[in-house]
Amino acid sequence: MIHVVARMELNPGCQDKMLAVMKDLVPVVRAEDGCITYNPCLDKDGNETFLTIVEAWESEAHLKAHLDSVHMAEYREAVKDLRKGSTLYLLNPVL
Repeated sequence: MIHVVARMELNPGCQDKMLAVMKDLVPVVRAEDGCITYNPCLDKDGNETFLTIVEAWESEAHLKAHLDSVHMAEYREAVKDLRKGSTLYLLNPVL
């Protein structure tokens, strides 16, 4: 299993647009082979600058297939003007 934390910095005023894109994307990703969990999250303090996706995949191969999928390419195109950038953290469970 591999865990992923994807932290995106959104452009000002883009949170609602990003959430609309995510609403359509999430069911597609959750239906992918190897997806254990895929949960977009907002900061608890109401900060609208960031959107974080907490993910778990059965293997790195499943994660790679996800990242290489057509719907993820379409997603990246759809959100290119909504975010400043993102940081991916790949984590292996140890216990």
